[in-house]
Amino acid sequence: MKKRELGQSGLFVSEIGLGCMSLPPNKQEAKKIVDAAIDHGISYFDTADLYDKGQNEEVVGHALKDKRQDIFLATKVGNKWNEDGSGWVWDSSKSYITTQVKESLVRLQTDYLDLYQLHGGTIEDNLEEAVDAFESLKKEGIIRAYGISSIRPNVIDRFLSNSEACSVMMQYSMLDRRPEEWFELIESHNSSVVTRGSLAKGMLTAEAMKRVEHSKGYGEYSKETLIDTVSKLDQSVDDLTSIALAFVLQHKQVSAILAGASSQDQIISTMRAYHQSVSSNRLEQVKQLLREDRYTGHRI
Repeated sequence: MKKRELGQSGLFVSEIGLGCMSLPPNKQEAKKIVDAAIDHGISYFDTADLYDKGQNEEVVGHALKDKRQDIFLATKVGNKWNEDGSGWVWDSSKSYITTQVKESLVRLQTDYLDLYQLHGGTIEDNLEEAVDAFESLKKEGIIRAYGISSIRPNVIDRFLSNSEACSVMMQYSMLDRRPEEWFELIESHNSSVVTRGSLAKGMLTAEAMKRVEHSKGYGEYSKETLIDTVSKLDQSVDDLTSIALAFVLQHKQVSAILAGASSQDQIISTMRAYHQSVSSNRLEQVKQLLREDRYTGHRI
């Protein structure tokens, strides 16, 4: 497994990371998937305090507690569950971030985080206060680096302009190319991109056509256009998953892809695709079949 640096942090992550949100709640079953990921070279694991009201962090902590020194552990903060569990509210205050990190550390069974990320944000937020919280935690040695998970360009630019954040998590795939416009801006702030949704809810896997048929479209693709596009993609390549991963990783601004998995077989399938060689010519041919959309809202 190749590794890439997160921004200019001096921290390196495996090109494929495990997005832990889809891990089963059963700790033993989840550990089998995590162990399979590690056996296949994955060392980057990402979760959030929001997932399953913190239970996902507990599952991840249990699975990784004996391997902490060998892995890169990331989680997110900013979404606070209501006391009755009916939903959550946004809180990017310094007091909440510095308090919540302690709870995440307990659930994850560790005394530090490799990466702590703001899990969203709006342009109206006091982002400078959030940055101050992350900087304080970094100085204390509680976190090694910090970043943001957002698809709002104006929020991303403001956050990066006032911080030493090393990463921006964004939904990015062949079927959602909106982030491409902002890659150079992110790089100019000494940060890099971590992608999620790069297999587009399974529409860029061996189950592509079945997933597409049961969808209502995807992003800017209507269902009809999506069926046509994915059908052409599926017919033009030998392995759609390998193309989907290579398409994302061709960008130097991308440090890693976070791929979800709810079974060991999915780990094996993803890693088999990752190791397949894809030429730049093939990627250019595939590109001609795709939309080139841009974000329409939250622009600078």
